[in-house]
Amino acid sequence: MRIKVCGLKHAENIGAVAALGPDYVGFICYAPSPRYASGLQDEILAALPEGIYKTAVFVNEDEEIITKLIDNYNFDAVQLHGNESPEFCELFRDKATVIKAFGIDEDFDFDRLVGYAGKVDYFLFDTKTPKHGGSGQSFDWRLLNGYKLNVPFFLSGGLSLDNLGEVKAIDHPQFFGVDLNSKFELEPGLKDIDKLKKAFEILK
Repeated sequence: MRIKVCGLKHAENIGAVAALGPDYVGFICYAPSPRYASGLQDEILAALPEGIYKTAVFVNEDEEIITKLIDNYNFDAVQLHGNESPEFCELFRDKATVIKAFGIDEDFDFDRLVGYAGKVDYFLFDTKTPKHGGSGQSFDWRLLNGYKLNVPFFLSGGLSLDNLGEVKAIDHPQFFGVDLNSKFELEPGLKDIDKLKKAFEILK
């Protein structure tokens, strides 16, 4: 079970999260988000332990800006959280691991993902909201039974200490990892290290 902690933006907090040993850490490069990581300092990212994937999260961003930020900050992965096409996602695979996020509800058609197979490395399934994630709401995980492709996925949306036991019980061959965010915060962008420690103990 891989663990991604998303929505980091404070230098000391980033270091404390990294000390827990997550597999991925996420930095939101989307100005409307309350977790927008404005003014990221490359020395903070450079100080992260090797083996932690530094992930930049974008929503309908221009190709040039994404490429520039990958180069400037040496991001290992990009997470695309908007209406990006399969062809757009594939543009970055020579530079970074590509995670394509989708908001899931009872009307979601998993067949729409077929075109992304072979063009992204992972999917991320979040709860469908107007705000592109960070809602703290979970969706009905039984809907995952409708996913039949061979692309591994992260699960996101409302994960908390109260339901991580249920998460561990999800039996899907492509279930790759979890994305921890708003339920593990003291305020948007500031992670609760004690809660995260307990989450890591449950998941590991």
